[in-house]
Amino acid sequence: MVFSSLLAHLPPAHFTALTTGGSQQLMRHFISQSPIMAEPQPQGEVEPQLLNGDDLNEEREDVDASESVRRKRRKKKRNKTPAAAVCDFAAGTNEAEGDGAQARGVGDVTKQLELQTLEEKERTEDADEDGDEGENSAGKKKRKKKKKKGLKGQTDPPSVPICELYPNGDFPKGEECEYPPSKDGCVTSTLLFCLVPMRSAAWRVSSEEKRALDRANEEMWSDFRQAAEAHRQVRSYVRSWIQPGMTMIDICERLEDCSRKLIKENGLRAGLAFPTGCSINHCAAHYTPNAGDPTMLRHDDVCKIDFGTHINGRIIDCAFTVTFNPKFDRLLEAVRDATNTGIRFAGIDVRLCDVGETIQEVMESYEVEIDGKTYQVKPIRNLNGHSIGQYRIHSGKTVPIVKGGEATRMEEGEAYAIETFGSTGRGAVHDDMECSHYMKNFNVGHVPIRLPRAKHLLNVINENFGTLAFCRRWLDRLGESKYLMALKNLCDLGIIDPYPPLCDIKGSYTAQYEHTILLRPTYKEVVSRGDDY
Repeated sequence: MVFSSLLAHLPPAHFTALTTGGSQQLMRHFISQSPIMAEPQPQGEVEPQLLNGDDLNEEREDVDASESVRRKRRKKKRNKTPAAAVCDFAAGTNEAEGDGAQARGVGDVTKQLELQTLEEKERTEDADEDGDEGENSAGKKKRKKKKKKGLKGQTDPPSVPICELYPNGDFPKGEECEYPPSKDGCVTSTLLFCLVPMRSAAWRVSSEEKRALDRANEEMWSDFRQAAEAHRQVRSYVRSWIQPGMTMIDICERLEDCSRKLIKENGLRAGLAFPTGCSINHCAAHYTPNAGDPTMLRHDDVCKIDFGTHINGRIIDCAFTVTFNPKFDRLLEAVRDATNTGIRFAGIDVRLCDVGETIQEVMESYEVEIDGKTYQVKPIRNLNGHSIGQYRIHSGKTVPIVKGGEATRMEEGEAYAIETFGSTGRGAVHDDMECSHYMKNFNVGHVPIRLPRAKHLLNVINENFGTLAFCRRWLDRLGESKYLMALKNLCDLGIIDPYPPLCDIKGSYTAQYEHTILLRPTYKEVVSRGDDY
């Protein structure tokens, strides 16, 4: 039974050799390589070790170190062979000896063939193990690299690009908010008021269709989130060192240098979305210092830090106000509360004028006492929030911060900058001071230009900024000089639009807070939200 079971496991080539008789020399050669033959051979037979001794010696001399290691492994595996299997082999050998010398020879060859088969399998397994070890070692190296990347943290000051901090592309999300309940139509009059039925927007979160639409735009949301994370880290860094006595040029250039590193500036694919605004006191917006501006930040100043980042034209427009005197805390609180109220009320199908009405109501509910005089905080009526398009900071829709305005509705998939300005002055701004902000007209067509310097300057603007805003400091940084006449010519032709600083009356104080929101199909995401505001 044992002999038949062994024959059943023989490879076809070995089985044919047995059944046809084979070669006696081949059989003796197999017997010579048997590692477990213990019984003595008959005197009439030549010792099998002497038949192929020379060949074996030559083979042993050619064996390298790795082959010897593999043989040791195979030897260990053979030593671990179950005792029952050895007993079966021994039993088969005894039965063969009882049938005569020929039967004993066949049994020995059978055992040798079985061992050779095992050795071939072991060689195959060793090769597979070596391959697996190679793959595992490569995998370990890869895992180590990934581990290093995962453990890679931000430096102080920040210098590691956001894309390297999150190599898998899974950037932090902003604050996800459920949309406000929608109002169905209801007839009202001065004599009769009805309860407006409200319909919850929670269905958007569970709707498979909306979730599929959300996933379809994941690449766009990811670009916004990467730019927003860069903005969060930069503004956190700025808050750690900004202080009175610094010049505005130093503040802006230090902020922009850090922002360029974290966003990993790359032409029009990634970079700064617009110049850093650092408007002070009665100046509400659009001020950044030109070259040679000696303006310094003082202890009693109210400074609005407004800067933007972008990835593939997906712009983050976010701003905050810096003060050092606690007497302005109430002013900042009023504007911050108004901005958060506008964000909370914004949503798909919400009318823009309704957002402005709620903002005004909240802001005007605050009063602030400065130097013994009480002021009602007024929203600056001719400054607005706005929709954001790709490579277009103002894409057409405006979000008022006072009652009235457009009845246009917000739509799914849009991005908005919800920003509010509070003032202790008149609550209206006008153009003042030297212009520093410029931007190419998004809708301008071909306009013939005569001045060669103007043509050159336009090429520089198209190559480096496209339709994004820029300032004169950035032209200086690119090595341009004596360009003011050419820049004025481009403005006169309507190709470039100037955006001078916007100011309330002198002696007043203005504050600003701003966030970028995404009207995703499922959630409203305040993508620029951070721990600071």
